[in-house]
Amino acid sequence: MSIKSISAVCAVSLGLAGAAFAEYPERPINMVIPYGAGGATDISARTIAEPLGAAVGKPLVMANVTGAGGATGSVAVQNAKEDGYTMLFARVGSHSVNPAMKATLPYGLDDFRFVTVYEINPVACAVSPSSGITSMDDLVAKVNEGGVTYSSSGVGSLLHLAAVMVLKEFGVEEPLTQTTHIPQKGGGAAATAVLNGTATFLCTNSSAISSFVANKQLVPLMVTTKEPVAGFDVPTAADLGKPALHQLVGWTGIAGPDGLPDDVADKWGTWMAAATQDAEFLEKMTARGSVIELMSPEDANAFIEGQYNTFRKLVDELGMRIEG
Repeated sequence: MSIKSISAVCAVSLGLAGAAFAEYPERPINMVIPYGAGGATDISARTIAEPLGAAVGKPLVMANVTGAGGATGSVAVQNAKEDGYTMLFARVGSHSVNPAMKATLPYGLDDFRFVTVYEINPVACAVSPSSGITSMDDLVAKVNEGGVTYSSSGVGSLLHLAAVMVLKEFGVEEPLTQTTHIPQKGGGAAATAVLNGTATFLCTNSSAISSFVANKQLVPLMVTTKEPVAGFDVPTAADLGKPALHQLVGWTGIAGPDGLPDDVADKWGTWMAAATQDAEFLEKMTARGSVIELMSPEDANAFIEGQYNTFRKLVDELGMRIEG
Protein backbone atom coordinates (compact mmCIF):
# COMPACT_ATOMS: atom_id res chain seq x y z
CA MET A 1 0.00 0.00 0.00
CA SER A 2 1.37 3.43 -0.88
CA ILE A 3 2.03 6.17 1.68
CA LYS A 4 -0.81 8.13 0.08
CA SER A 5 -3.21 5.19 0.56
CA ILE A 6 -2.11 4.70 4.16
CA SER A 7 -2.70 8.39 4.85
CA ALA A 8 -6.17 8.13 3.36
CA VAL A 9 -7.03 5.10 5.51
CA CYS A 10 -5.76 6.88 8.64
CA ALA A 11 -7.81 9.94 7.82
CA VAL A 12 -10.95 7.83 7.40
CA SER A 13 -10.24 5.97 10.65
CA LEU A 14 -9.75 9.19 12.55
CA GLY A 15 -12.92 10.55 11.05
CA LEU A 16 -14.88 7.48 12.17
CA ALA A 17 -13.39 7.70 15.65
CA GLY A 18 -14.40 11.35 15.85
CA ALA A 19 -17.91 10.48 14.68
CA ALA A 20 -18.21 7.75 17.31
CA PHE A 21 -17.10 10.23 19.97
CA ALA A 22 -19.63 12.81 18.82
CA GLU A 23 -22.47 10.31 18.67
CA TYR A 24 -22.62 9.39 22.35
CA PRO A 25 -25.34 8.81 23.21
CA GLU A 26 -26.61 7.17 20.06
CA ARG A 27 -29.31 5.15 21.84
CA PRO A 28 -31.42 5.34 25.04
CA ILE A 29 -29.60 5.36 28.37
CA ASN A 30 -30.63 3.01 31.19
CA MET A 31 -31.01 4.86 34.50
CA VAL A 32 -31.07 2.59 37.54
CA ILE A 33 -32.98 3.78 40.63
CA PRO A 34 -31.84 1.46 43.45
CA TYR A 35 -34.90 2.10 45.64
CA GLY A 36 -38.65 1.61 45.26
CA ALA A 37 -41.31 3.83 43.75
CA GLY A 38 -42.38 6.82 45.80
CA GLY A 39 -39.25 7.08 47.94
CA ALA A 40 -36.87 10.05 48.06
CA THR A 41 -34.54 8.61 45.39
CA ASP A 42 -37.39 7.74 43.04
CA ILE A 43 -39.00 11.17 43.46
CA SER A 44 -35.71 12.93 42.76
CA ALA A 45 -34.90 10.75 39.75
CA ARG A 46 -38.29 11.09 38.11
CA THR A 47 -38.47 14.83 38.75
CA ILE A 48 -35.17 15.47 37.00
CA ALA A 49 -35.86 12.92 34.25
CA GLU A 50 -37.64 15.37 31.93
CA PRO A 51 -35.11 18.23 31.94
CA LEU A 52 -32.23 15.74 31.97
CA GLY A 53 -33.69 13.84 29.03
CA ALA A 54 -34.03 17.11 27.13
CA ALA A 55 -30.37 17.91 27.80
CA VAL A 56 -29.21 14.41 26.80
CA GLY A 57 -31.29 14.37 23.64
CA LYS A 58 -32.06 10.66 23.95
CA PRO A 59 -34.66 8.74 25.99
CA LEU A 60 -33.80 7.86 29.57
CA VAL A 61 -35.12 4.42 30.53
CA MET A 62 -35.91 4.65 34.25
CA ALA A 63 -35.84 1.34 36.14
CA ASN A 64 -36.34 0.67 39.86
CA VAL A 65 -33.90 -2.14 40.69
CA THR A 66 -34.56 -2.65 44.38
CA GLY A 67 -33.27 -4.79 47.21
CA ALA A 68 -30.66 -4.96 49.97
CA GLY A 69 -30.94 -1.29 50.92
CA GLY A 70 -29.93 -0.04 47.49
CA ALA A 71 -27.15 -2.59 46.99
CA THR A 72 -28.90 -4.65 44.29
CA GLY A 73 -29.30 -1.74 41.89
CA SER A 74 -25.84 -0.45 42.69
CA VAL A 75 -24.24 -3.81 41.87
CA ALA A 76 -26.14 -3.87 38.55
CA VAL A 77 -24.38 -0.64 37.58
CA GLN A 78 -21.05 -1.67 39.07
CA ASN A 79 -21.04 -4.71 36.77
CA ALA A 80 -22.43 -2.91 33.70
CA LYS A 81 -20.41 -2.14 30.59
CA GLU A 82 -18.34 1.02 31.10
CA ASP A 83 -19.82 2.89 28.13
CA GLY A 84 -22.23 5.34 29.75
CA TYR A 85 -25.37 3.46 28.77
CA THR A 86 -26.12 2.21 32.29
CA MET A 87 -25.98 4.87 34.98
CA LEU A 88 -27.05 5.02 38.61
CA PHE A 89 -29.02 7.43 40.74
CA ALA A 90 -26.71 6.92 43.71
CA ARG A 91 -28.01 7.77 47.15
CA VAL A 92 -26.79 8.40 50.68
CA GLY A 93 -28.07 4.98 51.77
CA SER A 94 -26.43 3.05 48.96
CA HIS A 95 -23.09 4.89 48.99
CA SER A 96 -22.53 6.42 52.44
CA VAL A 97 -24.55 4.40 54.96
CA ASN A 98 -24.22 0.93 53.40
CA PRO A 99 -20.40 1.05 53.10
CA ALA A 100 -20.13 2.35 56.67
CA MET A 101 -22.48 -0.21 58.24
CA LYS A 102 -22.32 -3.41 56.20
CA ALA A 103 -19.17 -5.50 56.36
CA THR A 104 -20.16 -7.81 53.50
CA LEU A 105 -21.26 -5.17 50.99
CA PRO A 106 -20.29 -6.41 47.48
CA TYR A 107 -18.91 -3.03 46.40
CA GLY A 108 -16.96 -0.04 47.65
CA LEU A 109 -16.88 3.64 46.74
CA ASP A 110 -13.95 2.99 44.41
CA ASP A 111 -16.15 0.79 42.20
CA PHE A 112 -18.03 3.84 40.88
CA ARG A 113 -17.23 7.04 39.07
CA PHE A 114 -19.34 9.89 40.38
CA VAL A 115 -20.34 12.51 37.84
CA THR A 116 -21.99 14.72 40.44
CA VAL A 117 -24.05 15.03 43.57
CA TYR A 118 -26.91 17.38 42.72
CA GLU A 119 -29.40 17.23 45.58
CA ILE A 120 -29.02 17.59 49.32
CA ASN A 121 -31.83 16.50 51.65
CA PRO A 122 -31.46 17.98 55.11
CA VAL A 123 -32.36 15.55 57.86
CA ALA A 124 -35.14 16.69 60.17
CA CYS A 125 -36.13 15.13 63.48
CA ALA A 126 -39.85 15.20 64.22
CA VAL A 127 -42.48 14.02 66.69
CA SER A 128 -46.25 13.81 66.87
CA PRO A 129 -48.09 16.90 68.21
CA SER A 130 -49.64 14.66 70.88
CA SER A 131 -46.21 13.77 72.30
CA GLY A 132 -45.86 17.06 74.14
CA ILE A 133 -42.26 17.30 72.91
CA THR A 134 -41.41 20.69 71.41
CA SER A 135 -37.60 20.79 71.38
CA MET A 136 -34.51 18.61 71.32
CA ASP A 137 -34.06 19.31 75.03
CA ASP A 138 -37.52 17.88 75.64
CA LEU A 139 -36.69 14.80 73.58
CA VAL A 140 -33.41 14.15 75.39
CA ALA A 141 -35.17 14.55 78.75
CA LYS A 142 -37.74 11.94 77.66
CA VAL A 143 -34.93 9.60 76.58
CA ASN A 144 -33.30 9.91 79.99
CA GLU A 145 -36.64 9.08 81.62
CA GLY A 146 -36.94 5.92 79.48
CA GLY A 147 -39.53 4.49 77.13
CA VAL A 148 -38.62 6.46 74.01
CA THR A 149 -38.84 4.72 70.63
CA TYR A 150 -37.80 5.78 67.15
CA SER A 151 -38.80 4.53 63.72
CA SER A 152 -36.68 4.03 60.62
CA SER A 153 -36.89 2.62 57.11
CA GLY A 154 -34.99 -0.49 58.23
CA VAL A 155 -31.98 -1.77 60.13
CA GLY A 156 -28.85 -0.18 58.70
CA SER A 157 -30.73 2.61 56.93
CA LEU A 158 -29.95 6.33 56.99
CA LEU A 159 -32.92 6.86 59.32
CA HIS A 160 -31.57 4.25 61.74
CA LEU A 161 -28.14 5.85 61.77
CA ALA A 162 -29.56 9.39 61.89
CA ALA A 163 -31.57 8.91 65.08
CA VAL A 164 -28.60 7.34 66.86
CA MET A 165 -26.15 10.01 65.65
CA VAL A 166 -28.45 12.87 66.69
CA LEU A 167 -29.03 11.46 70.18
CA LYS A 168 -25.29 10.84 70.62
CA GLU A 169 -24.51 14.45 69.65
CA PHE A 170 -27.07 15.69 72.19
CA GLY A 171 -25.39 13.84 75.04
CA VAL A 172 -27.25 10.54 75.17
CA GLU A 173 -24.42 8.21 76.12
CA GLU A 174 -25.94 4.89 75.04
CA PRO A 175 -28.55 5.66 72.39
CA LEU A 176 -28.80 2.02 71.31
CA THR A 177 -29.80 0.83 74.77
CA GLN A 178 -31.57 3.93 76.11
CA THR A 179 -34.11 3.88 73.27
CA THR A 180 -35.95 1.23 71.25
CA HIS A 181 -35.57 1.04 67.48
CA ILE A 182 -38.74 0.17 65.52
CA PRO A 183 -37.73 -0.55 61.90
CA GLN A 184 -40.40 -0.18 59.21
CA LYS A 185 -40.66 -1.11 55.53
CA GLY A 186 -39.67 2.23 54.05
CA GLY A 187 -39.54 5.91 54.95
CA GLY A 188 -43.26 6.45 54.49
CA ALA A 189 -44.07 3.72 56.99
CA ALA A 190 -41.51 5.20 59.40
CA ALA A 191 -43.29 8.56 59.31
CA THR A 192 -46.67 6.85 59.75
CA ALA A 193 -45.34 5.07 62.86
CA VAL A 194 -44.75 8.46 64.48
CA LEU A 195 -48.09 9.80 63.26
CA ASN A 196 -50.02 6.94 64.86
CA GLY A 197 -47.99 6.87 68.07
CA THR A 198 -46.15 3.59 67.44
CA ALA A 199 -42.84 5.49 67.67
CA THR A 200 -41.91 8.61 69.63
CA PHE A 201 -39.77 10.26 66.94
CA LEU A 202 -37.86 9.84 63.73
CA CYS A 203 -35.01 11.60 61.96
CA THR A 204 -35.49 11.49 58.21
CA ASN A 205 -35.06 13.42 54.97
CA SER A 206 -36.91 16.74 55.17
CA SER A 207 -38.45 16.03 51.76
CA ALA A 208 -40.12 12.90 53.14
CA ILE A 209 -42.04 14.74 55.86
CA SER A 210 -42.44 18.27 54.46
CA SER A 211 -46.15 17.73 53.72
CA PHE A 212 -46.77 16.34 57.22
CA VAL A 213 -45.05 19.36 58.74
CA ALA A 214 -47.00 21.76 56.52
CA ASN A 215 -50.26 20.10 57.60
CA LYS A 216 -49.18 20.20 61.26
CA GLN A 217 -49.36 16.42 61.52
CA LEU A 218 -45.75 16.28 62.66
CA VAL A 219 -43.78 18.74 64.79
CA PRO A 220 -40.17 19.27 63.63
CA LEU A 221 -37.53 19.74 66.31
CA MET A 222 -34.41 20.53 64.28
CA VAL A 223 -32.72 20.28 60.88
CA THR A 224 -29.12 19.17 60.44
CA THR A 225 -28.02 21.95 58.09
CA LYS A 226 -26.11 25.18 58.68
CA GLU A 227 -28.83 27.23 56.99
CA PRO A 228 -32.60 27.17 57.69
CA VAL A 229 -34.74 24.89 55.53
CA ALA A 230 -37.86 26.24 53.83
CA GLY A 231 -41.01 25.04 55.58
CA PHE A 232 -39.18 24.02 58.76
CA ASP A 233 -39.36 26.80 61.34
CA VAL A 234 -36.93 25.16 63.76
CA PRO A 235 -33.31 25.56 64.87
CA THR A 236 -30.52 24.29 62.63
CA ALA A 237 -27.65 22.14 63.86
CA ALA A 238 -25.53 25.30 63.68
CA ASP A 239 -28.02 27.17 65.89
CA LEU A 240 -27.84 24.35 68.44
CA GLY A 241 -24.04 24.19 68.44
CA LYS A 242 -23.86 20.75 66.81
CA PRO A 243 -21.68 21.23 63.68
CA ALA A 244 -20.89 17.49 63.46
CA LEU A 245 -24.48 16.97 62.34
CA HIS A 246 -23.88 18.94 59.12
CA GLN A 247 -22.56 15.67 57.64
CA LEU A 248 -25.92 14.05 58.40
CA VAL A 249 -27.82 14.81 55.21
CA GLY A 250 -29.39 12.80 52.45
CA TRP A 251 -28.20 13.27 48.89
CA THR A 252 -28.73 12.08 45.35
CA GLY A 253 -26.06 11.89 42.66
CA ILE A 254 -25.24 10.32 39.32
CA ALA A 255 -22.60 7.60 38.99
CA GLY A 256 -21.40 5.08 36.47
CA PRO A 257 -19.02 2.13 36.70
CA ASP A 258 -15.50 3.02 37.78
CA GLY A 259 -14.14 2.79 34.22
CA LEU A 260 -16.52 5.37 32.76
CA PRO A 261 -14.54 7.25 30.07
CA ASP A 262 -13.57 10.90 30.60
CA ASP A 263 -15.49 12.15 27.58
CA VAL A 264 -18.69 10.46 28.77
CA ALA A 265 -18.26 11.85 32.29
CA ASP A 266 -17.73 15.33 30.87
CA LYS A 267 -20.96 15.12 28.90
CA TRP A 268 -22.85 14.14 32.01
CA GLY A 269 -21.47 17.18 33.79
CA THR A 270 -22.78 19.43 31.01
CA TRP A 271 -26.20 17.74 30.94
CA MET A 272 -26.63 17.92 34.71
CA ALA A 273 -25.68 21.60 34.75
CA ALA A 274 -28.52 22.27 32.29
CA ALA A 275 -31.06 19.98 33.98
CA THR A 276 -30.58 21.38 37.47
CA GLN A 277 -31.24 24.91 36.21
CA ASP A 278 -34.70 23.97 34.94
CA ALA A 279 -37.23 26.24 36.67
CA GLU A 280 -39.94 23.59 37.11
CA PHE A 281 -37.47 21.08 38.55
CA LEU A 282 -36.13 23.66 41.00
CA GLU A 283 -39.61 24.69 42.08
CA LYS A 284 -40.76 21.12 42.73
CA MET A 285 -37.64 20.05 44.60
CA THR A 286 -37.42 23.20 46.72
CA ALA A 287 -41.07 22.77 47.71
CA ARG A 288 -40.15 19.33 49.05
CA GLY A 289 -37.40 20.75 51.25
CA SER A 290 -34.51 19.69 48.99
CA VAL A 291 -31.48 21.86 48.36
CA ILE A 292 -30.24 21.72 44.76
CA GLU A 293 -26.47 22.00 44.79
CA LEU A 294 -24.54 20.78 41.75
CA MET A 295 -21.14 19.46 42.82
CA SER A 296 -18.13 18.87 40.60
CA PRO A 297 -16.86 15.26 40.49
CA GLU A 298 -14.02 16.25 42.84
CA ASP A 299 -16.33 17.95 45.33
CA ALA A 300 -18.82 15.07 45.15
CA ASN A 301 -16.16 12.49 45.91
CA ALA A 302 -14.75 14.54 48.79
CA PHE A 303 -18.24 15.05 50.22
CA ILE A 304 -19.17 11.35 50.02
CA GLU A 305 -15.82 10.25 51.46
CA GLY A 306 -16.17 12.72 54.36
CA GLN A 307 -19.68 11.52 55.10
CA TYR A 308 -18.60 7.88 54.97
CA ASN A 309 -15.74 8.52 57.41
CA THR A 310 -18.09 10.27 59.85
CA PHE A 311 -20.62 7.46 59.70
CA ARG A 312 -18.01 4.71 59.93
CA LYS A 313 -16.48 6.27 63.05
CA LEU A 314 -19.89 6.37 64.76
CA VAL A 315 -20.72 2.82 63.68
CA ASP A 316 -17.43 1.49 65.06
CA GLU A 317 -17.81 3.49 68.26
CA LEU A 318 -21.26 2.07 69.01
CA GLY A 319 -20.72 -1.41 67.60
CA MET A 320 -23.39 -1.00 64.92
CA ARG A 321 -21.43 -2.77 62.16
CA ILE A 322 -23.60 -5.41 60.44
CA GLU A 323 -21.50 -8.50 59.74
CA GLY A 324 -24.07 -10.67 57.98
